[in-house]
Amino acid sequence: MNKAYKLARKQIGTREIPGSKHNSKIVGWFKAVGHAWVKDDETAWCAAFVGAMLKEAGMPHTGKLNARSYLDWGEGVPLSEAKEGDLVVFYRGKKNGWQGHVGFFVRAEGNSIVVLGGNQADAVNEKKYAASRLLGVRRMEV
Repeated sequence: MNKAYKLARKQIGTREIPGSKHNSKIVGWFKAVGHAWVKDDETAWCAAFVGAMLKEAGMPHTGKLNARSYLDWGEGVPLSEAKEGDLVVFYRGKKNGWQGHVGFFVRAEGNSIVVLGGNQADAVNEKKYAASRLLGVRRMEV
């Protein structure tokens, strides 16, 4: 289990603030990965969360806000060999489109993958995603 995953687990429960106020912790994750221009917690933040956890752990991150940028991070591994703390990237919308979601692999559960991630129902939590939407599992040994 890598250090970034351990840091991410400590953030479980962090939530967006509904309305005109914004969670400064979430806004801080954007700043940490080079996007200080984002001043709200409504902008999609799954990649900012992952990047901020990697950065805090002293690991490289893509510096991008699109989840699919993590398909080029680390080394690809088959789902059957995924370890807790690996990154998982899913598609949203069209499989060949640009939208996606990135988070930390927790475990496979039947036809689902349990993901620890940010911007999952507006919070950091564990949530199941369909394994059929998986684009890749990525690992970086440090």
